[in-house]
Amino acid sequence: MFDVIIAGCGPTGAMLAAELRLHDVRVLVVEKESGPSPAVRIVGLHIRSLELMAMRGLLDRLLPHGRRRPAAGFFAAIPKPAPQGLDSAYAYLLGIPQPVVNRLLEEHAVALGAQVRRGAAVAGFEQDDDGVTVELSDGERVRAGHLVGCDGARSTVRKLLGVGFPGEPSRNDTLMGEMEVSAPPEEIAATVAEVSRDVQRFWLRPFGEGVYSIVVPAAEVGDRAQPPTLEDFRRELRAVAGTDFGVHSPRWLSRFGDATRLVDRYRVGRVLLAGDAAHIHPPLGGQGLNLGVQDAVNLGWKLAAQVRGWAPDGLLDTYQAERRPVAADVLDNTRAQTELSSAEPGARAVRRLLTELMDFEEVNRHLIEKITATAVRYDFGRRPDGPDLLGRRLPDIQVKQGNLYGLLRQGRGLLLDRTGRLTAGGWADRVDLLTDPTAELDVPAALMRPDGHVAWIGDDQRDLDVHLSRWFGGPDAP
Repeated sequence: MFDVIIAGCGPTGAMLAAELRLHDVRVLVVEKESGPSPAVRIVGLHIRSLELMAMRGLLDRLLPHGRRRPAAGFFAAIPKPAPQGLDSAYAYLLGIPQPVVNRLLEEHAVALGAQVRRGAAVAGFEQDDDGVTVELSDGERVRAGHLVGCDGARSTVRKLLGVGFPGEPSRNDTLMGEMEVSAPPEEIAATVAEVSRDVQRFWLRPFGEGVYSIVVPAAEVGDRAQPPTLEDFRRELRAVAGTDFGVHSPRWLSRFGDATRLVDRYRVGRVLLAGDAAHIHPPLGGQGLNLGVQDAVNLGWKLAAQVRGWAPDGLLDTYQAERRPVAADVLDNTRAQTELSSAEPGARAVRRLLTELMDFEEVNRHLIEKITATAVRYDFGRRPDGPDLLGRRLPDIQVKQGNLYGLLRQGRGLLLDRTGRLTAGGWADRVDLLTDPTAELDVPAALMRPDGHVAWIGDDQRDLDVHLSRWFGGPDAP
């Protein structure tokens, strides 16, 4: 019997498996695809995801495979420079092939002890008071304490669970792919500059060696279960730009819509949802993969606490309470970006106005921090006059051991104490203590959760003990 079965070995599922294995949870990941996808789609890891990768010691593995780009121009592709002084040691976008992200996260999970079974998918399940019996596509039945659906936008787990998935269906389709282009670069640049003034969902961006990332509106809403053809791209490019640029030799081709949906519930009993299984939205701002990975890191330690028996009452329910509002905000900002991509006169007027407003540093910063998830604050009951840091993530500040994130590799809590008077006491098996009067922190002490968010600020041991119990269970718990 496994403790947790995860459906789907994409970035969300693989990251969740690794997070659970940090706490010795027995994990089985089932993935319907028998092998890695041949598509070489480039994705962007935003600041908060880069921070999480640094926390788990993964960033150095990813960096050699990606290209750093400024943290700029994310919101509705409005070309504004990155704000000055973004509060992160990783204030850039990492463009990286998604298969590389998938492979490295899966390898990380397997190295920690997760079992991955490819060519198998969840076909059905039944849950009871003691666990979940999962039927796989080959007819095998496997028992686990919990099941997590990380199986994408068409999630089987979500459908079988029967939770509502309200929102808006797709109204507009866009073709996206990577392929070689035979037209001269100067001709491409001139045509793109002219057309993109009126058509926002259109670009050709060079990767080198004649390969371009291409995005172009589709005339009709099609079947996204079937990838478009190269001829589809040629036809739509001619309709929008007057030329097909001589596209050929595609690496991968896909179609995406602007459907926007969010599940009513992230958890029903012993079954949970994460990533695209819980929320879908247009890829504007490049937030989808990042949102899923961040779901996994929020859920991982909480589900592990439930399995290991030290979770305080209600801890697992904070997964939905914290992550659903974040997803709702992402859905709203992609709705706004979708409207701003319209060629209608009103939408173009609003886009021009927002472009002017983004010249104000505060506006530009607000939108960049929203897209990159560095502005996320969970509601931990902060008083209006309380510390602004409470509920937010703590940046990778310098401490006497080097950098703070290097102390979070094992997915444990951390008490960072500048007073020299505090202790984690009976929670030492779940929370590490760093006493460092020189830490670059403007509060006496901070209690960090395994996901890097600050759960308590202060200097009183009794108050600290209350918050340790709130997040990490009773002292000397099993």
